[in-house]
Formats: sequence, C-alpha cells, structure tokens
Amino acid sequence: MSGEQAAFGELLREFRLAASQTIEGLAEASGVSVRGIGDLERGRRAAPQRRTVAALADGLGLAEAPRERLLTAARAGRGTGYSPVGVRAFPRGVDDFVGRAQELARLAELAEREAGAQPVVVAVSGPPGTGKTTLALHAARRLADRFPHGQLLLDLRGTDDDPPSPAELVLRVLKALQVADRDLAQAGPQGHPALYRQLLAERRCLLVLDNARDEAQVRPLLPAAGAGMVVVTSRRMLTGLDSVHRLPLGELSPAEAAEFLASLVGADRASADPAALGDVAERCGHLPLALRVAGNWLATRTGWSVRRLADRLAVEERRLDALAAGDVRVAAAFDLSYRQLTPAAARLFRRLALVPGQDTAAAGAARLTGQPLFDAEDTLEELVETGLLGTDGDRYRLHDLLRLYARTRLADEEGAREAEDARGALFRWLLETAVVAGRWFEPGHGAPPPTWRGTVDLSTADLARAWLQAEGANWLAALRAAEAAGEHAAVVEVAEALHWFSDQWIFWGHWPEVFGTAARCARTLDDPAVEATMLNYHAWALLVCERRHQDSLLRSAEALTVAERAGDAGQQAWAHMYRGWALQQLEDLGPAADHLRRAAALFESVGDLHGGLQARHGRAIVLEKLGRTEEAHAFYEETLAFLEEVSDRLEPHIADVTRIGLRAGLGSCLAALERWPEVVEQQTTAVEICRASGNTALESRQLVHLGRALLSAGRPREARAALARCVSLGDHADPRPVGEARDLLAGLGAP
Repeated sequence: MSGEQAAFGELLREFRLAASQTIEGLAEASGVSVRGIGDLERGRRAAPQRRTVAALADGLGLAEAPRERLLTAARAGRGTGYSPVGVRAFPRGVDDFVGRAQELARLAELAEREAGAQPVVVAVSGPPGTGKTTLALHAARRLADRFPHGQLLLDLRGTDDDPPSPAELVLRVLKALQVADRDLAQAGPQGHPALYRQLLAERRCLLVLDNARDEAQVRPLLPAAGAGMVVVTSRRMLTGLDSVHRLPLGELSPAEAAEFLASLVGADRASADPAALGDVAERCGHLPLALRVAGNWLATRTGWSVRRLADRLAVEERRLDALAAGDVRVAAAFDLSYRQLTPAAARLFRRLALVPGQDTAAAGAARLTGQPLFDAEDTLEELVETGLLGTDGDRYRLHDLLRLYARTRLADEEGAREAEDARGALFRWLLETAVVAGRWFEPGHGAPPPTWRGTVDLSTADLARAWLQAEGANWLAALRAAEAAGEHAAVVEVAEALHWFSDQWIFWGHWPEVFGTAARCARTLDDPAVEATMLNYHAWALLVCERRHQDSLLRSAEALTVAERAGDAGQQAWAHMYRGWALQQLEDLGPAADHLRRAAALFESVGDLHGGLQARHGRAIVLEKLGRTEEAHAFYEETLAFLEEVSDRLEPHIADVTRIGLRAGLGSCLAALERWPEVVEQQTTAVEICRASGNTALESRQLVHLGRALLSAGRPREARAALARCVSLGDHADPRPVGEARDLLAGLGAP
C-alpha cells in the first residue's frame, strides 16, 4: 500500500464522515461497490480512475474545491514514478514504539549483509496483539537506507475470509515497482512470477509481508536470489517454511509495558500513581494491543484516574469488554484467530480455560476433551502453530487475556454441564496421579503397581517429583474442589500419599493448606487414628514450612490427644516428636528433651525406624543447644553409624534427609570447636547428598553453612562459589538462607 493510496483513502473517508454517510449509503449514491469503497479507504486498492472518483464525488455531493482535492489525490496515487532512491510504500507509523530491543537488534544484524548473498527471510510470529506489524514497520524505517531500491509493505490479509491470492500479491509488487503495463501484458499472468523473481534478484529491496495466512500464501512471494530482505509477520508460526530466521514475539516486560502506557497517558498521570499504572499493565497481560487500547482510553478520558481504569479491569468477567476503544477491541483480534481453528482445536482451546494453574501438559489436556494422548498433543500443537497457545518445554500456557477469551467462548458455546464434566475429569485424574506419584516417597509403596495404566511416565522417583512440582497448582486446586464437594476420603488419601514427598519440596508454600485441609476432612471421617495422622502432618507443616512454632505446638497437642484416644502409639510418637522439635526451636530445652525421649521410646515400641532416627536427631540438637558440644558430637556420630547399619531397611530418600541433618549437626559441633577443615568436610558431604537427591530446599541451607565454614577456614574464593550457588537455586530454595547468602556475598564485595 503506497503512501499516496493511503492519502486518497484517508481523504475519501474524511469526506464521507463529513457528509454523515455510511459506506453502504455512499455505495448506493455513487454506484461503487461497498467492498470497493472499503478497500479504497483502507488503502487496499490502488487509487481509482477519474470516472470512479467523479462518481464518488457526486455521491458525496462535493463542491468544486473538495472535488478537485479528491481528483488530485487519485492522480497522485496513480502516477508516482520510480524515484532514484527507490519505492517507499509504508503507511503512517507509530511514534510511541517501546521495547523489543533484542528483536530490533537481530533484524539489524540480518540486514547487514554483503550484496549478492541469498535473500534473508525473517518470520515474525506471535499471538494476536503482540505488535508484530508495528515491530516490522518500525524496523523497516530504521533499516530503510540499507535497501535503496525499495521498501514495500503487502497486507496479506491472512485473517480475512477471502485473502488475496499469491498471483494477485505478485502483481501488486510488480506494479508498485513500476513495471510497465506493456511488460506485464507481454509476460502474461503465467510469466509474472518469473518477472517478480528477476526484479527482486536485481534490486536490494525490503519486502514486508504482513499478516500472512499460511505457508502456501507466502512461498510464491519469497525471492530465490538477490540481496534483499523479506520480513513475514503472521499469527501462525509458519513451521513449514524452510531457510528462514524465526523471531517469536510475546508480551512486553513489566517495565516496558509501564513505559508504553506512560507514553500514551502522559508522564504526569503515569507518575501520579505508578502502582495503578503497573496494575493496568498487569491486567492487560503486558500485551501491546491491550496496552494501547487501555492507554488510548485514558488519553481520551482526562477526567479518569489511572486507578479508576485499573479497578475497572480488575473484574475478570468484564475485562475483555473494558478493553475496547472506539472500533478497536482486543476480543475482536482474538476472534479472527479463533474462527480459523478446526472444531477439535476450538474445543480444546475453550476447555483450556478450565485449567486452574498457569499451564498444563498434554496428558491433562487429553482429560479435558477425552482425546487419546497423541491426538491431544497434535491438537495442542495446532493451537501453538496458530499463535493461541504458548509453550515452555512440554508445558502449554494460555496468555491471561486469551484465557479470559477462552472462558467466554466456553460459556457461549458449551453448556455448564459439559464444562463441569470436563473439569471433573481433569480434577479426578490430577488427584489420582498425585497419589501414585506421591507414593514413590512413602515407606512400603515406591513405584506404581503393574496394574496402573497412567498417561504420564512415573517410572522413577525423579519423574514423580517432577510431575508433582510441575502440576502443583493444578492438583492443589483439585484438592480444594474435592473438599468443597465433600470428598473427604479422597483429600485424606492425597495428603497421606504426599506426606514424605513434602520433605522434597519444603518451601513450595502450600503444605500448611494441604495438611490443614486434610485434618479438617479427617475429622468428618470419624476415624481418630486418621485424624491424629493428619493433625501431625499439619503440625510439621506449620513448624518447618512457616516456622509457626506456637501454632505447631497447639496442633501437635491436639494430635497427641486424638492419638491417645485412638490408642495409636505410632501417632503418639510423632506428636511427641513434633512437640519436642517445636520446643527446641523455642529454646525450651528441658521439656523438648523429655518429649523427644518419649518419642524415641514409642517409635522403638512400634518398630518405626524412620521416626526413631528423627527422634535421635532431635535429641542430638538439644544436647548441642545445651552447650554439651562433645556429647552432642558423639551422639550425632552414634546416630549416623546406626543409620548406616540399618540403611537397607530405610526408604532411600528418608535416609538421605536424615544423613543431611546429621552431617550438618556434626559440622555445627565441629564449628563450635573451631575445627574448620573438618567442618568443611561435613558440610561439603551434606551439600553433595542434597544435590544428588534433588532436595533444593535443604541444599540452600547447607550451602550457607558451607560458605560460612569456608570463610572461617580462610578460603574466600570457594566460599563465594558456594554462596553464589545458593542464590541461584530459585523458587524451591529456603528463602531465609538465600537472603543470608546474598548478604554474605555483598559483604565480600567484588571478586
């Protein structure tokens, strides 16, 4: 579309609106078709001949001066010659472009090539509203001087029901490059592709193919030779294109989104309430189209505060309706992609709104639709290809606004019963699989039974851990729903299966809720032994995960009372164990030692080696805190020796957790004695066990201990490495030692 064509179209629209006419009304008055007028106003058609302009002028009732203006604009659109510096055919640009520094740098890098090389083809893909066209146009203007023979934009109208054919698009380029009508007629339609390839091979042009529908529409437009560059934008990934550079686009970063909004609403309003600006950006999903709509809304409503719009967007059910400004609607952009889906893909897209977490895998998606696993994978990949679904490894994620859109489509196109059945199937599968995965870590269980026919691979403990962590938000939501539905036995079964696994993922953040929910459900089952068990699990979560020592004491006291009523010596032992642990943390060491002794005796009476080792460990900690360092050191060593003696009767991961604690305790005693080389040895062993067993939470703790020991041993370089490793462990680490590691690194200064 040339600048002159755009000028004619804009002028025609200006005159039509001034005359208060619709396109349909002008078509009836002038005899020019509705589609023809629409294409002229959008710049999709070349400026018309004089008789068509005269008919439009008559239909508009134009006086002599505006009629002449319209004729002049039409002549300019038809009569541009090929200038020495080449053809420039871009519409009006956007001046408030923000971000995309990496993508712009990549395009600039690709444009820097020696003449005579093969043409560079770049496919810019992304979901609706990510600003693909804006990026391409912004880059094209920056790169214009590197393509002196022309910069052309072709709108491929890939989301239209009747997009232009490749032959029509080839002809548009030839005409834009001022190929004479005589030469076009001589070559004939069958010769136009060869003429197109020859022309682009001889010239250094930049061609932007905007809004491509699919590979078949694009392939005939890709030159085979020359020093030009082609940038293709599409909602689809265009996976079938060969020898192309791929540039996927997503949402902006939070900082870029806030900057973009500020450029639209003005610095004063943005700075008056930066928190509200951030909320608007977040509720727009940092999506450029949504941000522009929100910014334009505020820019035209100067009486609105940014907070007022943020609050308006806070209501999820109305957010997409609120993201509309004039004739631009975010939902309309999504409609264009949705209506091109196959029925199976559209159905899965709608039902992905039922996933409670941020993402899911193919097995979960299959449960939503009842498809076989491989069919569900194919359908998911169709959604990825169309730009409606993002991926991260084997996980699939809907953008926040697309999730809301999918929810509206689900409500409009499927009944409430169908949606509830799909959600129920997903939730039942999540809880059933969580039980099987969790039992990998439970004494007496381990690998799934041969009769289990699951759709995920849980053949190793590592795979089970990975599934439980990846699906954590989803199975937690299913657990909440089970409690709400009165499925109390199912909730207790899940909690029981996940008890020892929780040691592998201590700082997930939701164990107090999981076990607190299970304790409530257990109370309804009228089984005091089960209730005592769940109360003890909750006491552990409060103590270890949240360090709520007093609350944990209350819970373990309740567990002890219920366990005594049930006559369950094992749960009495655990209640004493958790009471001793909490009291030890509160420095109430005498009562702590008493509870731990009673726990040890009860564990021995029921033959619970795992519990007995925990009680021994707790007694060693109390001795150390009492200042009886040598005695504590000896007791740690004795307990470690006992562990190794009975290790063949222990669950490996439980033995590893206990080894870590005992090694750390030995290191702590040796530190009190300032035997630093031995401290480093014990803490290094503890870190190695953590790493080998994949226990990130405990590794973060031991790395800080190791870092401190290395500093005391005069080995700062190794200390820095240990502390840096701690900081890098991510969300599964214990936040407290991670903070300590950061502080220690800051104190060490630059390496």
